[in-house]
Amino acid sequence: MPELKLLDAGNAPAVLAFELANRAYFAASISDRGDEFFDQFTDRHSALLAEQEAGICAFYVLVAEDGSVLGRFNLYDLEDGTARLGYRVAQHVAGRGVATATVRELCRLAAARHGLRTLRAATSRENVASQKVLTKAGFVPVGPAEPADLGGKPGTWYQRDLAVQS
Repeated sequence: MPELKLLDAGNAPAVLAFELANRAYFAASISDRGDEFFDQFTDRHSALLAEQEAGICAFYVLVAEDGSVLGRFNLYDLEDGTARLGYRVAQHVAGRGVATATVRELCRLAAARHGLRTLRAATSRENVASQKVLTKAGFVPVGPAEPADLGGKPGTWYQRDLAVQS
């Protein structure tokens, strides 16, 4: 059974392997991270851990029994009871309900562990799979997302009140 865990220094090799293995798959629906992301991965991973330690963000990885990363589920800009949600799952588990179940679990953790009341997530108009995940996890559309919010693509902001369970 996969486990949702807070990102730590020991996750770095598995996270990098996940990002590399799924790079082309992710680039089909969201902006590619670019070669610089991979070239500077160790420094970026350390910076994420520092942000998490400071309480600015909370980064989670969905880890399979074999230690491989199946997905990343992140809470950004934790402030005043709200945060932004971002996530990505491996191509080989996409379409199996993994993202929806894990977003639901993260909503529970966001309230219980991080004291959040509201989560927001933006998705591009073309990313129908992500729209379905958000809707199934109890998010509702709340307005347009600017291309600057989505790596140059227009889209929609979704929001979920964490007091409402789904």
